[in-house]
Amino acid sequence: MASPPPSRLRRLLLTAIAMMLPLVLVGAVAEAVLRFLPVATGLRSQPVNAETPVFRFAANRDFLWSIGPDFAIVNRGRTNNAGYVSDIDYDRDDRRPLLAVIGDSYVEALMVPWRQTLQARLAQAAAPEGRVYAFAASGAPLSQYLVFAAAAVRDYGATHLVIVVVGNDFDESLSTYKHGPGFHLFVPRADGALELHRCDLAPSTLRRLVQQSALARYVIFNLQGNPAAGRLRDLLLGTARASGYVGNVPAGADPARVRLSEAAIDRFLDLLPEMTGLAPERVLLVLDGRRPVLYTPDGLAATEGSYFALMRRSLMTKAAASGFGVLDLELVFAAEHRRTGRRFEFETDAHWSGEGHRVAAEAVMTGELWRAFRASEQTAARN
Repeated sequence: MASPPPSRLRRLLLTAIAMMLPLVLVGAVAEAVLRFLPVATGLRSQPVNAETPVFRFAANRDFLWSIGPDFAIVNRGRTNNAGYVSDIDYDRDDRRPLLAVIGDSYVEALMVPWRQTLQARLAQAAAPEGRVYAFAASGAPLSQYLVFAAAAVRDYGATHLVIVVVGNDFDESLSTYKHGPGFHLFVPRADGALELHRCDLAPSTLRRLVQQSALARYVIFNLQGNPAAGRLRDLLLGTARASGYVGNVPAGADPARVRLSEAAIDRFLDLLPEMTGLAPERVLLVLDGRRPVLYTPDGLAATEGSYFALMRRSLMTKAAASGFGVLDLELVFAAEHRRTGRRFEFETDAHWSGEGHRVAAEAVMTGELWRAFRASEQTAARN
């Protein structure tokens, strides 16, 4: 087939440029304007491989976090010397007793000033005799908590653990349901056993370039702040989600999903003492409640058969039988709501607000693990 004559090719090129130019101009203006607005910067995930197997972020870096197209929530913070969100640095040589708080985005808590978080409140109460460090990253499931916990003990001498468990921690521990570069996941073997597998992460140059764009960050981070914006973001990114969620996970209790999640719970509880060297009584599992349905008795009753309700009950029963401490925040949040009428998440975001972190911290500090930790502080201080 003959090539188009030069004059026709020139016209096609000019037409394409004319069509693209308005989009380029709009994008350039949007980029310029957004650079003056509190667009979320995100964090900088670091490589995960055989040399650096534990997920972390770029160290000693300020960040800005915001939610929604209208920046309904804005927060500023920093990552510390260890690459985790914290206003305090972590000291490997400090020999004071250490309580490590392990979790995902609820503990990472980008939307809450650090001083209001669960770990900061515990740290303030533990000082000066003891320490509280947090190891957390958005998207981390039960399988990754094992790695965070082991690192907290190995690298910093953690003596006690508080592990916060939320709705998507069960099935997302499995490679069947999650693709998690940077995290450790359970991979089902042919014999049915679950093997803990590291998913390496090598942040690409393209990803780094995209993170430099305020417009790209606005689409990725900010267009998830409310339902309307979330639908627009889902449309743009092709990540539309089905309705019918409880605990921010699909409510349907598919038998295969439940069976594999039960296996993940069993493997998690088996590996936790083995990988950390800590006795079960030195570990407290803190389970989030079914918010917002827990604010009404009818809401709880209507979701008793949901996936999250089943998984919560299973983990609590099995953990208690194995000697682990268990704290059910569903009961705590519901009781506090009846007493004060307060809620514990943001209007535009399901994560705990500062009030939610306060109630969670106070609940931890009324329990047996906290008393044991404080006793170890006093013993260490005397010695």
